Amino acid sequence: MNDFFDHLLHEFELPLHNPVLIFSLILFIILLAPILLKRLNVPGIIGLIISGVVIGPHGLNILEKTSAVELFSTIGLLYIMFIAGLELDMNEFKTYRNKSLLFGFFTFIIPILLGFPVCYYLLKFDFNASILTASMFATHTLVAYPIVSRFGISKNQAVAITVGGTILTDTAVLIILAVIMRNAQGNLNAVFWYRMFISLAIFSAIMFVVIPRIAKWFFSKLESEKHAHYIFVLSVIFFAAFLAEVAGVEKIIGAFVAGLALNKLIPHSSALMNRIEFIGNALFIPFFLISVGMIVDVRVIMNGKMAIIVAATLTIVALLGKWVAAWITQMVFHYSAAQRQLIFGLSSSHAAATLAIILVGYNAHILDENILNGTIILILVTCVVASFATEKASKKIIISGEGDEKLKTGNNLSNEHILLPVANVDNIVGNLELALLIKDKKSPNPVSILSVVPNDHVAEINILKSKAKLEQYVRQGSSAEIKVNVIATIDHNAMSGISRTSREIMADILILGWPQKMGYIEKLMGEKLDTILTNSDKTIFICHLEKALVSHKRITLIVPPLAELEIGFYLWLTKFLKLAHELSISIVVHTNQRTFEAVQEGIKKASYNVLVLHKMFEEWEDILILSRDITSDDLIVLISSRRGFVSSMNILDNIPAKLEKHFESNSKIVVYPKQHDYSYGAENYEDITSGPISKGIETIGKGLESIFRLGKQE
Repeated sequence: MNDFFDHLLHEFELPLHNPVLIFSLILFIILLAPILLKRLNVPGIIGLIISGVVIGPHGLNILEKTSAVELFSTIGLLYIMFIAGLELDMNEFKTYRNKSLLFGFFTFIIPILLGFPVCYYLLKFDFNASILTASMFATHTLVAYPIVSRFGISKNQAVAITVGGTILTDTAVLIILAVIMRNAQGNLNAVFWYRMFISLAIFSAIMFVVIPRIAKWFFSKLESEKHAHYIFVLSVIFFAAFLAEVAGVEKIIGAFVAGLALNKLIPHSSALMNRIEFIGNALFIPFFLISVGMIVDVRVIMNGKMAIIVAATLTIVALLGKWVAAWITQMVFHYSAAQRQLIFGLSSSHAAATLAIILVGYNAHILDENILNGTIILILVTCVVASFATEKASKKIIISGEGDEKLKTGNNLSNEHILLPVANVDNIVGNLELALLIKDKKSPNPVSILSVVPNDHVAEINILKSKAKLEQYVRQGSSAEIKVNVIATIDHNAMSGISRTSREIMADILILGWPQKMGYIEKLMGEKLDTILTNSDKTIFICHLEKALVSHKRITLIVPPLAELEIGFYLWLTKFLKLAHELSISIVVHTNQRTFEAVQEGIKKASYNVLVLHKMFEEWEDILILSRDITSDDLIVLISSRRGFVSSMNILDNIPAKLEKHFESNSKIVVYPKQHDYSYGAENYEDITSGPISKGIETIGKGLESIFRLGKQE
């Protein structure tokens, strides 16, 4: 018994050495610290850092900085910088490129111009420490961004330029970091600049030319191996970090560039993006934040006035620099006071990039403990100030009516329901990916996958088999945090089953597979596509996806005249704007001037920052002339119409077959917009079910088919 207690006491000797116990403790901290401090309105990032201070060697000495802790800390640091590059909205940046660059310049140079003299002359830091600390003032982390999303003003121009300015500030500061590190080592000479220029050119070519092509090939060839996609992304992160070190810059630059390189290939609403953020936020990043706290020595702050002076000075200069940058931006672009406060709130919080820079400088012995501890206090204060400032500014903007356009127009699809009928399970992957990307995340309705089985003596068995086959796609939706529902129903005819189910669940969009080539009997009895178009007034997407959606470079949108007068115009336009936004690609609209003006109005209402170009097209009798402007990487989207409606044209009859013939290598989507309900006025008549009629037609069809089969055998 004594041996047992001795062994137990040995396991709990401080600092802990048992790796299982250490990992358990850190997981409990990651779980509980944010929950407890959230009640005190303290950001979770601060809670984790404080936890690291408490358990670290300068606190209760529960843990020490072992090699395992260092490894996880490095992974978390690289992960933070990778996500920073991955989450940058390139469409936002392109839309407000000039304003973003100008704001980025202000928010970069002003804090440095204010910070360097304070650090060098007032705090008496040496040159390297002064310039590195001043550059830290220039960074900002969008800690308060969820607040503007919650208030629905994320598309406000002030938000867009602040997000875009992050690209310039983070990139410039990371380059300064590389220069300072070399200067501290005494290697800052002409040879360094030549070598840095050449190595960065090679590094950039590998990251922005080679890696995206490999990634595109990998994602398309192994489309079903979802776990392999995440492992590939991790490999790219650490390989990029290694290449950056070989190029002579810090590894965090490599991770940031890896995020930029993969930005267009990983849609923000995709399952892969969800996995990246989930694992990072759940494990790697919290581990890094705890390890940062373990470095902090509270006694340094308690023992001397200098540490308190440094912390107060750094915090005041950091906030002042960002406020001045926001004020100048307001004056230049004639923004309101609320927008200035919003810019200040979003750009004043220091967290991820600041920690990364200060930690690298501390490990290289450029910065001392006073600066490290002062930076932790700076992070705490700026995150709190930024949160309050952003929330107050957001309320002012909502009250003044400067919020998102789509809130003002009332054009939202917050209750939309997407139905995905399945004839061939092998073809469901691409269509489901499309549904997950275009679905409004605010809608409580799921993406429903439908399988219609024949009404025969084995119908119940077939329903069970269909549900079992489709269950794996429920997991795919769950990984993207979108509910996927499986529906299996019985009907004499697949098309009538689809039409009936779409009405039962009140679906808004049907995503169907491309029509297959038909035999003689099918042509005799009528085309399946015509049947569903006649019996359903929903917006219908007919899809043939040759490659993964992320492999496309632009959307070629072909819109007939008067399409803007159809009821479903805004619905399909919004969905393809969202798709382009998710894929970070542009849209080229081929249509006449009047219809394009309606498209532009729709873009303003939807508030998606997508580059949309116009090419005049009126030669509808010779629609194949468009092949001159279409490449193999284009996603062709043609807006058609049901017969007899306002934008209907004879040339659009049987359009899927024509596209299949002339654009065989392209991914294609044909859209039939929502129309008036075909059953309008039916409530005035007796209910007549089509079951017996359908059954009779089906029986006749089978009889004719058997006659022709006998004829062939003879």
